[in-house]
Amino acid sequence: MNGFEIAVGIVLIIMSLLIIAIVLLQEGRQSNLGAIQGAADSFLEKGRARTLDAILPKLTKVIAFAFFVVVFVGMLVTKFLGN
Repeated sequence: MNGFEIAVGIVLIIMSLLIIAIVLLQEGRQSNLGAIQGAADSFLEKGRARTLDAILPKLTKVIAFAFFVVVFVGMLVTKFLGN
């Protein structure tokens, strides 16, 4: 393994851990079922929907796309410029 392959591997590990962390931070789609159990939405939770809850899915998509681009570029560079 040369230095490029090691660097790409480290970047992929970091990006995969970021994707896992961001997905775990997101609320489930069934979070609105709290009204059935008696937990109504408060005024403070309405503003949160436009901040963190809106940013995390977009960030997940961007990092996942970048992950696949890094995998593809790393594969191409290793195949054509490697041994």
